[in-house]
Amino acid sequence: MAELATIARPYAEALFKAVAGADAAALTKQVNALAAVAADVQLRQFADNPRTPAAQVFEVVRGVAGGALDAKVANLLKAVIENGRLAALPEIAAQYQSLVNARTGVSDVTIQSAFEIDAGQLSEVVAALEKRFGRKLNAKVEIDPELIGGIRAVVGDEVLDTSVKARLEQMKVALTA
Repeated sequence: MAELATIARPYAEALFKAVAGADAAALTKQVNALAAVAADVQLRQFADNPRTPAAQVFEVVRGVAGGALDAKVANLLKAVIENGRLAALPEIAAQYQSLVNARTGVSDVTIQSAFEIDAGQLSEVVAALEKRFGRKLNAKVEIDPELIGGIRAVVGDEVLDTSVKARLEQMKVALTA
């Protein structure tokens, strides 16, 4: 949603500028935890109630997210709540992650697999993907049984699909052509 991205950008950039270089990556976990909490529909209904004070919303979100927050992340949360932008927090987290990744030269990769990938296999897959894409990668694994076997890796707008499903589709196209 373009509007949400437009709303989120100034918050993400302000937090990124307020944080020193090395600390930016360390705060990503806190920002993502807040985003996960803010994505809850019931919590947003509670926060959007005009009778609920902003301080109470802040305490509830902070408590659900895990308690202690860095001062800069706490200030971001207060500003978001006071301006009625809690729904934009997941997009703020995504844009903040993009800024951190751009600074560190790391990209996010979504690895879709038909089966669970254990830690050893994941490290091998990530190493191969880093070599293929030519940059460091932060991996997130999703299970998709429709792939039948193999993996599908998505880095930004680049896709590497080595799944059985993709190979079957390629065979189908070749046989019907």
